[in-house]
Amino acid sequence: MKKKLLSVVLAVAMVATLLTGCGAKKEAAAGAAGGDLADKKVGVCIYQFSDNFMTLFRGELENYLISLGFSKENITIADGANDQATQSGQIDNFIAEGVDVLIINPVNSSSAETITDKVIGANIPLVYINREPDAAEEKRWEDNGWNVTYVGCDARQSGTMQGEMIVDLGLEKVDLNGDGKVQYIMVEGDPENVDAQYRTEFSVKALTDAGFEVECLVDQVGNWQQAEAQQIVANALGQYGNDIEVVFCNNDSMALGALQAIEAAGRTVGKDIYLTGVDALSEALENVIAGKMTGTVFNDHFSQSHSAADAAVRFIKGESNEYYIGCDYVKVTTENAQEVLDSVK
Repeated sequence: MKKKLLSVVLAVAMVATLLTGCGAKKEAAAGAAGGDLADKKVGVCIYQFSDNFMTLFRGELENYLISLGFSKENITIADGANDQATQSGQIDNFIAEGVDVLIINPVNSSSAETITDKVIGANIPLVYINREPDAAEEKRWEDNGWNVTYVGCDARQSGTMQGEMIVDLGLEKVDLNGDGKVQYIMVEGDPENVDAQYRTEFSVKALTDAGFEVECLVDQVGNWQQAEAQQIVANALGQYGNDIEVVFCNNDSMALGALQAIEAAGRTVGKDIYLTGVDALSEALENVIAGKMTGTVFNDHFSQSHSAADAAVRFIKGESNEYYIGCDYVKVTTENAQEVLDSVK
């Protein structure tokens, strides 16, 4: 059972409307809360503070929770430092403190069953964010009627949009060496993370579905990190040189690292190589506008964080949530990058 929240409409003109809608949603949720949230404690676990997207997410989440009536001092956000043992200890501490709700961005999605059992065993409602547990785990919540939900976007859509950006250019433009196929390298995030898996698979699937023949030259893990991606792409360019026509990165931080390597190798995005990312970080959007990136995908931290907070409020009030609360990504190219940048600043 899935509930689809259309967080962003694909038309560029609707980006501003999205933010207006979030404001209206904020007022409605605040009114529904009735000012009775100031003494409620919220525990938030983020897999890693240094992740650029999760920095945007947690900042917006905290601000929105406060706007709903929660006291800032009762909102505690913990940095898992990309270590599941560290995060598990933080969850134990939150349970011991008796928080009223937990919002968790797991370090490892595979740990969701253990996390769920621990939190539900303490009779605390749970909202997972950003890193989706697998279908079997979500079905377990539904089968047992537990107060658990997941809020996030379907990463298959983001991967598809990355591939479509290349397809839309046309094979004649992308096939720089004229051999009738697209040679690419893939820089993955965390291989255990479902977003990384889907973005990797579906970006390439969009090309093959369009009839493009593809050849993967390099597929390596960059762990979402700019420096790691820079080294991966630098090594790939050193090995394959001009044979590389497209660079896919599972997120924008890695795309920024890839761009550094591309420019250091004397290549030019949009002329002799193409580059896509995901998240629509401000720096990435500026690069799209400048023609230094082919495109990115807007990962809407506004709607996701607001929906997570709203779900937490419903649980606190004794109400239920769907077990999956989804949203849409937005494809970002030179045509709409400025509008998206204006909306996120």
